[in-house]
Amino acid sequence: MRKWLVLASACALVALADQLSKRWVVANLALYESIAPIPQLEPFFRLTRSSNTGAAFGILPMAGDVFLLIALVIIVGLLWHARALPPSARFAAFSIGLVLGGAFGNIADRLHYGHVIDFIHYRIPGLFSNVSNLADHAIVLGVFLVLVESVWRERRVKASAQPSAQH
Repeated sequence: MRKWLVLASACALVALADQLSKRWVVANLALYESIAPIPQLEPFFRLTRSSNTGAAFGILPMAGDVFLLIALVIIVGLLWHARALPPSARFAAFSIGLVLGGAFGNIADRLHYGHVIDFIHYRIPGLFSNVSNLADHAIVLGVFLVLVESVWRERRVKASAQPSAQH
């Protein structure tokens, strides 16, 4: 039961923070308007309201409905995977909760606005510029943590399967 509580809490917190931040952006910034909330970071970090009908980095902008369906399939798959986790796998449940919360946040945007609201604008002038949102960050962090947990679990299994060194 704790595994599900951890997963649901992470999911709900991410989705709530994502949607509240996007509501603030929609209420306070015009499309493509940009502000520097921390002037010292201005060349590298800004808030810039944009819309994204495609996938991450604006890939395939005409395939918004396809990405909505893919997100729903991923949610079902992650919930199916979480069902098989042992009760003690709270770290994995937390990681999956981050991904689910991010997916729900972006799904809510697609259903409500017809596109995803992006606003976290990272830049390396002359080299790189990306606008994303809290849901995207939660998804990336969650996937990273799932991979880290998987590597740790594999190492623990290998270590417990090796016979102890005898002299």
